[in-house]
Amino acid sequence: MVFIETDGKTVEDAIEKACQEFNLPEERLNIEIISDGISGLFGFMGRRKVKIKASLKKVDGKEKLENAKKTLEEILARLKVDATVNAEDLGDKILLNINGDGSGLLIGRRGRTLDALQYIVDKIVNRSSGDRKWIIIDTEGYRERRTESLKNLALKLGEKVKRLGKPVYITPLNAHDRRVIHMTLQDDAQLITKSKGDGHLRKVVISAKKGL
Repeated sequence: MVFIETDGKTVEDAIEKACQEFNLPEERLNIEIISDGISGLFGFMGRRKVKIKASLKKVDGKEKLENAKKTLEEILARLKVDATVNAEDLGDKILLNINGDGSGLLIGRRGRTLDALQYIVDKIVNRSSGDRKWIIIDTEGYRERRTESLKNLALKLGEKVKRLGKPVYITPLNAHDRRVIHMTLQDDAQLITKSKGDGHLRKVVISAKKGL
């Protein structure tokens, strides 16, 4: 469990510091008082600072599901997008499906707009608990079509690497798309895949295994 220790002149001061560190309200935190600040005989020998330990409260799956749905709905409202959101708990994942006449506009070029929404909602929802759930945002079946397209791309480029013997670099992809590439080629004994770069988007390199 992730926790931090903070201090202050009073318990309230220490709790406020903890809330600022986590960027969360007090009701989202477990608070344990380590030191009440009293020292010496009956407190007559002066006072020390109050010290507390703060950790994230565990959020149940239903609450996280509702939080994810509400967060996305609020973002869409601010963007003036007339759409509804269906939320489904998939165990370690939460699927948010956007339905509406203009939902296709949310996909963006190569799904970049959808990916940006997914990244933002994921950061907001998963900051409130140590029990992380991967957020997936989809609309009009885009994710399934994208996955099939990436699988075909991986197989095509894999054959190119075998034929030419030179590594191939795929344009920067998000974590989900990179995983599709890796999983598609993981059982090919002649190829190896690696992710390169920093940040949310990274390139995937497909190369031939040495010695073959």
